[in-house]
Amino acid sequence: MKNICWRHIALAISLCFTALTITAQDNDKILNRQYVDLKRIHFGFSVGTHMQDLLFTHSGYITDEGETWYMEQPNYSPGFNVTVLGDLRLGKHFNLRLSPGMYFGNKVVKMHDVAHPESEILSQNIKSAYVVAPLDLKISSERYHNIRPYVTTGVMAAFDVSKKRSDMLKLKTTDVFFTIGIGCDFYLPYFKLCPEIKYCFGLTDNLQHNRPDLSDDPTDLRFTKSLSKVKQHMLVISFYFE
Repeated sequence: MKNICWRHIALAISLCFTALTITAQDNDKILNRQYVDLKRIHFGFSVGTHMQDLLFTHSGYITDEGETWYMEQPNYSPGFNVTVLGDLRLGKHFNLRLSPGMYFGNKVVKMHDVAHPESEILSQNIKSAYVVAPLDLKISSERYHNIRPYVTTGVMAAFDVSKKRSDMLKLKTTDVFFTIGIGCDFYLPYFKLCPEIKYCFGLTDNLQHNRPDLSDDPTDLRFTKSLSKVKQHMLVISFYFE
C-alpha cells in the first residue's frame, strides 16, 4: 500500500510541474517579475499537504505470556500544513529561508503478536499538531525565462501542541529534522509561485520510554518495551506564494 501511495504522489507532482512549466514557457516572451530576486528581504506564505511516517526499531522483548509484539505503519494519512515565509538574499544563487507554521496530521499504527499470528491486531491513531520552524538554505540555478529550479537543505524544529493521552504508544512533544528538497520558481505576472517537495528525516528517538501514566495498567507497557527507538520521517509538498 505504501508503494502505491508513493507512485500516486510522484505522478501528481510530475503532472503539476509539467503543467506549470508549459504555462511558463507559453509566456516566456515576457519576463515577469524581473527584479523580484534582487530584493534583500521578501515575504510570503505557503499551503500544502504532507505524510508522516514512523520508523520502528524493535527490541525483541518477549512478555511473560510469550508475546512478541511488532509495530508497523502500513498506510499514510495526508495532513495539512500552512506556513509564513521570510526570505533573506545571500547572493545571486543563495537564499536563507525561515518558514514557521503548523503541520496537522496523524499516523495509524498497527500492532500484532508475531508469536501468535491468530491473535487480534491492535490499532492506534496518533494525532499531531506540530508548530514547526524550518530553516533552509535555498540554492537556485540560473533563471530560464520565467522558470528557475532550486534545491534546499536545512533543519526543522517541531513541537507537538496536541493534547496527549495515555495511549499504548506515546511520542515525545519535540523533534528535530534534517531536510532536503527540490522546487521550482514560476514567475507569474503578479506573484511568484514555488511548488516544492521536501523530505524530512527525524534525528532523535521520538518514543516516550518513561510511562508513569500506565502505572494503573502495566500490561500496555509491553508495546513500549517492544521498541528500542522510533524515528519520524515526513514528506512535505508545499506551494509558496511570494
